[in-house]
Amino acid sequence: MERRTFVRSAGACAFLAFFAGPARAARERSSLRYLRPPGALAEDDFTSRCIHCGQCGEACPNRCINFFGFENGLESIDTPYIVPREKACILCMKCGEVCPTGAIATIPREPAAILDNVRMGHAVVDENLCLSYQGKTCGVCYRACPLPDVAIYVARLEQPHVTDKCVGCGL
Repeated sequence: MERRTFVRSAGACAFLAFFAGPARAARERSSLRYLRPPGALAEDDFTSRCIHCGQCGEACPNRCINFFGFENGLESIDTPYIVPREKACILCMKCGEVCPTGAIATIPREPAAILDNVRMGHAVVDENLCLSYQGKTCGVCYRACPLPDVAIYVARLEQPHVTDKCVGCGL
C-alpha cells in the first residue's frame, strides 16, 4: 500500500469515527421527554415548520419557554420546549399569537378553545408527597391551575383529583 493511500484511508476512518459517535448519540438523545408550547403541532410537522426565530420565547410572560441546544439531536436545535418542574406554562397563548409559521397554532384564551386544542401532557398527583393526602390541608395545585373545577377539583380535606381534561401545563 502506498503511503498516500494509507494516509487517505486513515484520515477517512478518523473522520467517520469522530462524527459517527456524536451523530449516534444525538439520535439516541432525541428521545428525551419534554413538552412543546401549547398549540404546537405534531412533532414532525412542528419541526418542519419551526424556523427557530425565538419569538415564542420572547412573547412568553412567564419565561417558561426554553430552546434546545445539541442535547436533543440536530432536528431540535433552537426549537422551543417547556420543563414544567422548572417553570410551568400559564396558558396565556401568546406563543401561538406570535408564531409566524403556524408551528404553534393560534388558540383563543378561552377555556373551551384551550380544552379542545391544547394537549401538552397530563398531571399526576403523587399521594405520597401531597400534603392533603397526609391529613393536612393545602390546595395549592387547585388554586394554581388555570382550569380549576375542569382539569382539577378538590374533594374532602382538599385532596386534589385530576380529570381527563387536564392539558398538562405544569401548574
